[in-house]
Amino acid sequence: MNFSKVKIVTFVPLDHADTVRNALGSAGAGRIGEYNFCSYSVIGKGRFTPSENANPHIGSPDQPEIVEEERVEVVCDRSNAKAVIAAMKSAHPYEEVAFDIYPLVDEQGL
Repeated sequence: MNFSKVKIVTFVPLDHADTVRNALGSAGAGRIGEYNFCSYSVIGKGRFTPSENANPHIGSPDQPEIVEEERVEVVCDRSNAKAVIAAMKSAHPYEEVAFDIYPLVDEQGL
């Protein structure tokens, strides 16, 4: 399957969501037609246990943690995805950034 756009989804603590969203948009994500900085968010709970070697932004090593996070979704050109991901990682407070990349099929491809 050939695709030219991807959706990037990441999970970020509420107090850093705007910073990450702005970094994504500034790197070229979230462009839909004549609109820029488009994104979708929903609030949920992230759960993790940092290893003893981790340096967590939130919580302590070897201690389970539950954090309110925003799931932030943006679309971007596949050709720009690596730059968008690099910008997201630079703005994100977590030591290990969780994110997903989904290929998108346009209407003509259906």
